[in-house]
Amino acid sequence: MTSNYDYQMLSVDSLVPFADHPFKPYTEQRLTDMVESIRTNGIMVPVIVRPATDGKYEILSGHNRVTAAQAAGVESIPVVVRKDLTDEDALLIVTETNLMQRAFADLTHSERAIAIATHYNAMKKKSGYRTDLLEEIESLTSAPMATRLSTKDKLGEKYGLSKDTIMRYVRVNGLINELKKRLDNNQIALRVAVSLSYLQKHEQKLIDVQLALGRKINMNQADVLRKKSEQGGLVESYVEMVLKPKSTRLKNKPTSLSRQLLSQYFTEDQSPDAIEDVVAKALELYFSQK
Repeated sequence: MTSNYDYQMLSVDSLVPFADHPFKPYTEQRLTDMVESIRTNGIMVPVIVRPATDGKYEILSGHNRVTAAQAAGVESIPVVVRKDLTDEDALLIVTETNLMQRAFADLTHSERAIAIATHYNAMKKKSGYRTDLLEEIESLTSAPMATRLSTKDKLGEKYGLSKDTIMRYVRVNGLINELKKRLDNNQIALRVAVSLSYLQKHEQKLIDVQLALGRKINMNQADVLRKKSEQGGLVESYVEMVLKPKSTRLKNKPTSLSRQLLSQYFTEDQSPDAIEDVVAKALELYFSQK
């Protein structure tokens, strides 16, 4: 029986990143430590790849190892070439191997969303959850498990999250990349992001344009926009109207006018109501001319 993967030594220059790789690369000290480790010990865990075009190989697991190897001046590294993978299976490997190497709590919102959504979609398929594929990858990488639980457990148990939170992250994965970045940067809240995920892609872009101008969006505004979208679609002018900062009026505070000031304009026989009416008209005229 022919194996669907094999071990090779490949040139670092022949490896290309996974298309739209959803996980942020290591930086600063963590990357420096990996570079020094590779210089001292070499690459101990093979990188997982699949054949791409033009003699290249697409990285599924090991983006940081490849980057560190390049920085360390290593020309060839050990890889496992994984054959006959669907794009969905490839993405499942990308997310699972990242979770093996990182604690779930350390991931950004968008990284959590892609991991959860990928596993959620895999579990929904009639062919069943690809535990066979994941167990194979686990044996190939021998990667530490961090806080990851068994792949056979349900999603809620796997990630230690409630069912509602799981579904929120599944929804968030439908956001455009610009809004995912704003979620990661805490420019929008998770629940706001969930509500915006129901909008069409072009409608989400309208939201991003307004946020780029420095405007904020809260839960109530997000719900208003979602409802309008469901009723027939959003247009730029409506989005701008909802998100445009409203002028705030000062809360009513008791105000009294001095007797000396009142005596200049009113007689003692004028009632408080009559005086208030004159003051209101004078203020209206004053502000209308400003």
